[in-house]
Amino acid sequence: MKQLIILSLLTLTMTATAGEIVVHDGESILQALRQAREWRRLSDPRCEGGIHIILQAGRYYMNEPLFIRPEDSGTPTSPTVIRGEEGAIICGDPTQRHTQLFPQEGMLPLSAFDLEHRTITIPTPPKSVLRQKNIEMVVHQRWAIAILRVKEMKVQGEETVVSFLEPESRLEFEHPWPQPVIGGEKGNSHFLLRTTEQYDGIEQLITISGTEEHPVCFLSFENVTFEHTCWNRPLHQGHVTLQGGFPIIDAYKLQQEGLPWAASLENQAWIERPAAAVSVSWAQHVDFTSCRFRQLGSTALDYVIGITDCAIRDNVFTDIGGTAILAGSFAESPLEVHRPYAHLAPLCQRLTISGNQITGASSEDWGAVGIGCGYVRDVVITNNRVSHVNYSGICVGWGWTPLYTGMERNHIDNNTVTDYARQLYDAGGIYTLSSQPGSTIRHNEISAPHPAPYATNDRAFYIYLDAETDGYTIEGNHHDAQPVGREQTGFNHPGDHLIFR
Repeated sequence: MKQLIILSLLTLTMTATAGEIVVHDGESILQALRQAREWRRLSDPRCEGGIHIILQAGRYYMNEPLFIRPEDSGTPTSPTVIRGEEGAIICGDPTQRHTQLFPQEGMLPLSAFDLEHRTITIPTPPKSVLRQKNIEMVVHQRWAIAILRVKEMKVQGEETVVSFLEPESRLEFEHPWPQPVIGGEKGNSHFLLRTTEQYDGIEQLITISGTEEHPVCFLSFENVTFEHTCWNRPLHQGHVTLQGGFPIIDAYKLQQEGLPWAASLENQAWIERPAAAVSVSWAQHVDFTSCRFRQLGSTALDYVIGITDCAIRDNVFTDIGGTAILAGSFAESPLEVHRPYAHLAPLCQRLTISGNQITGASSEDWGAVGIGCGYVRDVVITNNRVSHVNYSGICVGWGWTPLYTGMERNHIDNNTVTDYARQLYDAGGIYTLSSQPGSTIRHNEISAPHPAPYATNDRAFYIYLDAETDGYTIEGNHHDAQPVGREQTGFNHPGDHLIFR
């Protein structure tokens, strides 16, 4: 009786026809999912040929993430499709805003970085800045930034010594890479001080999550806009990263460098995944097509783990605070990030990322990227356009190791990458790590790196084969109608099985 009452209430608030559920502006997407779930549970004839949940034009505000579970799965002959009419927007809060205090524009060089006392010395700010509360220091660190909440500023004439809150103070000063550069090739690292309109807003809009035994299957989003999420981490913990926007949650420098798999290793680090507006875990045939992602505080779309035969096609990403498209494991905690792992790559395989347009990713976390794939295999990244990013454009691989990791047959072909490395160097239009046998970088159009104004070195490349990259065939890539050859490629201990044609 209770089930009949619930179903009756659901049908009163939305229009349902054979295989189609129409959600009107102001109504609940969750209720539509529940109705579709009941149709499948009861083997309703309306499931034949698939269930289409149609979002009419309007703003669908999320106070909590919409969870999509294995029970919401479709089948090969009866998929679940969530499709938006023009103007259908799933959204959260307006994003946090920052006011830059010092300097008024741009950044200034650091005067000193003190590992022992865990302080940074800067030129003395105006008294109006010294009186402010809840100040953050954003620090330029070659291939990453740190966001450090200020604890105290001690004025010493023309210079001021700044200390920071925990945990970011410990993480910033105990972990050696990356850290600010003092007296580098092109001078010192830079900083800025800012304050944030501080409040916690919603970070996640959609969470698609199955299990290894029961993945979410045959589900797709089409023509939906995802808009306005916040990024709360810096407000409470600061933000000290390893690379690619991944926050460090524990780290320290080895007293005696070297481990069995890396003789020169000097650090240990544990990371966590950045928040994502839309995340997908343990899923098969879960696709996003012709959607729009905009004004999102951290990662836009994240295919986390347990991914098989999925596709991200023809979407538009604009004004993304972190990475636009993230995929595969990056050896998050409880794993230590520098060890070689062979079991992770099969957990993200046969993913297609094609025809997407990415403009303005990494707007908040400069160390994030356009497309970032970690431990993956059989991933195809093709016909995407990536532009206006502050670090690297398209990144594939993780682990910094020549050892076998299961990463193989990854293809980065026919993409266009322009206006990258706008703020951070040690970057590439296309960037790779570790051994990936049977992989290709082919027929991409890549512009020259942006002349980043605060870079402390000149390490930015069209293609950057970083840290033991191996197994790639590299051919037919161009910049300004000229071929990209070895001379425009960055190398860092490359393997013996790279092929240039």
